[in-house]
Amino acid sequence: MKRQITFIKAINEALFEAMKEDNSIICYGLGVDDPKGIFGSTIGLQEKFGEERVFDMPASENAMTGIAIGASLNNIRPVMVHQRTDFFLLAMDQLVNSAAKWHYIFGACVPITIRLIVGQGWGNGPTHSQSLHSWFSHIPGLKVVMPTTAADAKGLLLSAIADNNPVIFIEHRWLHNMQGEVPEGDYRIPIGKAKLINEGNDISIVSMSYLTIEAKLAIEYLKEKDISVDLIDLRTVKPIDWDTIYKSVKKTGKLLALDIGNATNSVASEVIAKVSINCFEDLKSAPQRLALPDYPIPTGFSLTQKFFNRAEDIIESVYQVLGIADNGSVVIDRGETPHDVPGDWFKGPF
Repeated sequence: MKRQITFIKAINEALFEAMKEDNSIICYGLGVDDPKGIFGSTIGLQEKFGEERVFDMPASENAMTGIAIGASLNNIRPVMVHQRTDFFLLAMDQLVNSAAKWHYIFGACVPITIRLIVGQGWGNGPTHSQSLHSWFSHIPGLKVVMPTTAADAKGLLLSAIADNNPVIFIEHRWLHNMQGEVPEGDYRIPIGKAKLINEGNDISIVSMSYLTIEAKLAIEYLKEKDISVDLIDLRTVKPIDWDTIYKSVKKTGKLLALDIGNATNSVASEVIAKVSINCFEDLKSAPQRLALPDYPIPTGFSLTQKFFNRAEDIIESVYQVLGIADNGSVVIDRGETPHDVPGDWFKGPF
């Protein structure tokens, strides 16, 4: 049996591997040197590489991003870590008006990797649960990566750190403790290449991040109904692998686009727009998207129960695209776990 490690261990391995091979890489962020090491992702780094290369930072996101830009212009490769995407919003000016534009304006490379953690659960509410990948994807000059599996987390993070462009690397906290086969050593996956997770003929589902896990649950249910699905995990939402999406849609003629963010102006919306423009004659029914409603994310346990999309919602959306009459309420057995955890295998992070 091949080696199995968690998503967060894969992140930790990627950081170790990158910093071992390149002395110009530094890693910093709130809690990087904490005993818990940002959910375990940075444990042992400071002991191995020293306080000059691995260190905590003040709660001054905009200034510290400016420092990263200055460092990157002087042959340093910073990896910044933020335990919540929401914290990083204070640095949008540095990211959008400086990091993303330096290469275009001055021809200078800005090799910064910014790790942002997203995801719901345990009453995180409207200011600790936002998925803003579509914001970042809108900005020319940025790359936006959203791995789902442990192998992709390691391979894409190593590619992100080696990239000469600023890369936003987004991790869903519900994925952190999921295990998978991960190669040892310097293992890289190209940025901008999607992965075909499952092959089928009836409908194409384009997914990202944690929703890919829910989509896999939905596919197992749909198999029992003789419905086969092409499931594409984007892995990178800027740039998007359009060739893989178009090839799938030309085969199935039907599309459901999933998004962990709000529906309006989402990445799912862009997928539907480009498919409608470039594969219009191949479509056999109107494409659909499944994303969050356009409201702030609620905090209360009862309010979140129907807010986030899960396998049941994906199945109902597939029925809608395929024109299948409602067969009653779909229920996926998840054991005794409450709705704000993904399953009984989930033990945190909090």
